[in-house]
Amino acid sequence: MAMDAGEIKQMIIEALPDAEVIIEDLRGDGDHYAARVTSEQFRGKTRVQQHQMVYKALKGKMGDTLHALAVQTAAPS
Repeated sequence: MAMDAGEIKQMIIEALPDAEVIIEDLRGDGDHYAARVTSEQFRGKTRVQQHQMVYKALKGKMGDTLHALAVQTAAPS
């Protein structure tokens, strides 16, 4: 069963409350998404650490309920 874009966004915001999150369904199939996440919590962290924070927010659903998620992260400018 695929995840809803709103559910993905909500899970990320629960873990990173200050985040600005934009979710895009890449194929229209509810299975392949892109997420752009901006959070002050990313400041000073490597890109890998930032992505790990996003994946952790998804609580193990990556690769299972959520098939594919392309992640772009940044600290606010």
